[in-house]
Amino acid sequence: MIDQQQVHKVANLARLELTPEEEEQFTTQLGSILDYIQQLDELDVSNVPPTTRAIDVSNITREDKLQPYPDRESILNSAPEQEGEFFKVPKILNAE
Repeated sequence: MIDQQQVHKVANLARLELTPEEEEQFTTQLGSILDYIQQLDELDVSNVPPTTRAIDVSNITREDKLQPYPDRESILNSAPEQEGEFFKVPKILNAE
């Protein structure tokens, strides 16, 4: 299904320098992989719904709860700059 010349061409496109022995080895390995893929093509999957994962995975997250920090002054005092009771940060957007 795949020959050494095709492996050489793909290696060249991928900027890989392969020895002739490596090209022969990859020819055999890629041939086996493509044979396996061909076996999978023979399966009837017309009644199998498309999926992104083999098993269902759900994201378990905790609920966000607002909890004020008890020592707000120490946080503000550790800031490089502050303006009133807020952090002062450099302007990043144009006024236009």
